[in-house]
Parts: sequence; structure tokens; C-alpha cells
Amino acid sequence: MSAVWLKVIPILCLSCTAPSGRETGGVLWRDRGGAVTIQCSTSLKKDSLYLKKGLKEKNDVLFEDESSGKQTIAKEFLGRLQSHGQFPNVSILIKNLTSGDTDPYWCIYTKFDTKSAKMISEKGTGSVLLVVREPSDSMKQCDPASNELVLVSVVISAAVLLGIIMGFFIWIIKTKGSSSTVKSRRVPSNDVYEDMRGGTLRR
Repeated sequence: MSAVWLKVIPILCLSCTAPSGRETGGVLWRDRGGAVTIQCSTSLKKDSLYLKKGLKEKNDVLFEDESSGKQTIAKEFLGRLQSHGQFPNVSILIKNLTSGDTDPYWCIYTKFDTKSAKMISEKGTGSVLLVVREPSDSMKQCDPASNELVLVSVVISAAVLLGIIMGFFIWIIKTKGSSSTVKSRRVPSNDVYEDMRGGTLRR
């Protein structure tokens, strides 16, 4: 799980700093072994569609050509990827997700510009950041015996804490009582005094 977060955090930071627009579809969280559907679409006339993976859009996941109907799927996604819909609105399903599938996915459409004699690329709607996570332990059902053990531990801890607090208060009360006894103790007077009237010394 930590390895996934080490990969996700930099991607999230870069995604937050990047300008957002209609072409971004947000963050999709999926469990390992699950599936995700990416909806690529555009309102403009295009010749082909690339589903690319990675921050720098270097890895081709899927290529689909409108005129020939040709479709090319990357080796790592063979048997796990299916596409449906009529070009240019394509629904792409990726199954049996692994932690290695965590990455941004971009819907990129291309068209040949006759004026410049160049291929023009443009992002369509549906690009997403996919995060594949391990099944969370917190989602698993706890063993009843473990629940009882936790409850007993909590009760014992509470009893010990209560005992410490009560002992502290008893110590304070005893300390204050001892101080009061010392202060109120009468200082003995000297029983030897001189009777000034009689001029005699008495005990």
C-alpha cells in the first residue's frame, strides 16, 4: 500500500497544480482486481483516438482509427481491455486492475490538417487519474474474539487509570490534613515563671 501512495502523491500534486478543464474527469479510486470504465468523447471531427498513460502521455494503451476501424491494444492490457461505442465516443473498460495501472489516462484525438500537412492532437473529455488500492484491512470483518479482546483491554486500561486518579486525590487529601495538624499544634509554655509580686521562683 505504501508503494502505491509513493506513486500517487507526486501525481496528485502535479494534477492539482496543472490547469483543470473539461477534458479532466477527476480521480477514480478502484480496488486491486476490480475494473474501471473511461469515457472518451469529443464533439469535433477527428481521425483517430489514443488512450495514453502517464504524466507525460508517452505510453499508448489503446489506438483506434475511424476510417479503417483498426484497433491496437498495448501488450500489458491484452485480455483486460475492451472498447465499446461509436467513434469518436468510445467507452473503454479495463479489468483485473493491478497497482501498476495507477496513473493518469488521457483521451487524445488526432486529425490530419491538410493546410499544414501535420497531424493535430487534442485532448477530449474523459481523461482521469486512476488509483488502484489494495483491499483495506478496515473493510474486512473483524473476528468476534478480537473484538472481545479489544473491549477487555479498554476496560482494564480505564480501571487502571481510574485507580491512579483516585490514589492521587487521596494522597493530596492526606498531605493537606498533615499540614493542618502541624500548624494547629500548641507550643508548650515554660512552667517556670517568676512571681513578681511575691519575689519567689515557682515551678
